[in-house]
Amino acid sequence: MSTPAELDGEQLVERFALKALVESCLVLEEGIATVKDIDLGMMAGAGIIPPPFARADQIGLDDVLANLERAEREWGESFEPPAILRRLVAQGRLGVKSGQGFFPYARPDAGWEDGPVKLETRGDYAIAWLDRPPANSISPGVVEALEKVWIEVAGAEVRALVFASANPMLFCAGADIKAFAKMSATDGKDLLDRMHSLLRAMESSPIATIAAVNAPAFGGGCELAMACDIRIAADSAIFGQPEINLGIIPGFGGTQRLPRLVGEAKALEMNLIGDAISAGEAYELGLANRVVPDHELLDTALAWARKLAGQAPLSIELIKRVSASGDLDAGIEAEKEAFAAVFASDDAREGIAAFLQKRTPRFLGK
Repeated sequence: MSTPAELDGEQLVERFALKALVESCLVLEEGIATVKDIDLGMMAGAGIIPPPFARADQIGLDDVLANLERAEREWGESFEPPAILRRLVAQGRLGVKSGQGFFPYARPDAGWEDGPVKLETRGDYAIAWLDRPPANSISPGVVEALEKVWIEVAGAEVRALVFASANPMLFCAGADIKAFAKMSATDGKDLLDRMHSLLRAMESSPIATIAAVNAPAFGGGCELAMACDIRIAADSAIFGQPEINLGIIPGFGGTQRLPRLVGEAKALEMNLIGDAISAGEAYELGLANRVVPDHELLDTALAWARKLAGQAPLSIELIKRVSASGDLDAGIEAEKEAFAAVFASDDAREGIAAFLQKRTPRFLGK
C-alpha cells in the first residue's frame, strides 16, 4: 500500500477527489443534506470546482466506481465505494454520458439541440427541458418554444410529457420581467393569450403532463407546474407566487389554479404575501403529488410518465376535461383583465423598476 509520501501530485489530487466523493455520498446517504446542497457547499465552502457529484457525473460513474475499487485495494477501506454509487451504476445511471447520474442531463432529439426548450423523446413519452440560462424565465421566445414542443408531441405518438429543468439549481424563476417591461399593452395581451391557450390545451389533452420540479418554481414557473396533471417535487423544490412584490398579480393562472389545489385561504395568503413554500408543505397542501430525494426526481417523474403513457388516451382526455371544467375559463379571463389593469398602473412601473434596480419599491396605490 502506498503512503502519502510516495504519492506524486496527480495521485494526491485523485486521492483527494475520490475521498471527497466518498464523504459526500455518506452525507447524502445519512440524509444530512441533498445532492444539490452538498455540491453547493463544497463549491462555496471548500472551493472545490467542479464539486464532487458534478465531477463524478462528468467522468462517468462507472469509471469513478472502478477508480474507487482500485483505491480501496491500494489505499485502504476508507475508499470503499459507497452503496449509492454502486446502485446508480447498476441502474445504468452513469452521468452525462447516459443522461442521468447524480443529476439529470438533457439529450435532445435531432433538431432540438438549440433553443430555450429542448425536446427529448423516449418512445411514447417525452421530456421538455427548460434551458434558458440563467433563470429559465418565461419570455416571448420561451412561450413560442413551449408552443412548438406541444405541437410536436401532439402530432406524434407521445402519450406523456415531462417538464424538467436543465439547470440543476432552478426550475423556473417566472416571467422575464425585463422583457415584460419592454412590451406594449397589445404585445402583453398577446403573450397572456398564447400562454393561457397553451396551458388550457394541456389540461384538455389526452397527453398526460408531469412537472418535475427540482428547485425554485416561482411565478410563471409555478403556474406552468400547476397546469400539469402531476407535480413531482424534489426535496430542494420550493413554490411561490411573488408577483405582489413587483406591484402586479399572477398572470398565467396563479389566481385560479392555486386555490383549486391548496384551498382559497392558503392561495390568498401565497398570492398576497408572496412568500414561497417548501416541497414538504406543498405536498401537505396538495400542490405536489410526491416529494422525493433530489437525485431520484427524474427517475420518479419518468416512472409516472411510463405508467400514464400506458393508460387509455380517451379516458385520460375525458377525465381531464371534466376535471378542468366549470368556471376556470371565466376565472382566467377575469385574471387576464385584472393583470392588464394592474400592469398599466404606476405601482407596477415602480415595482418593476425597483426590481431591476435592486431596491425596495415605494407603492402609492396608483
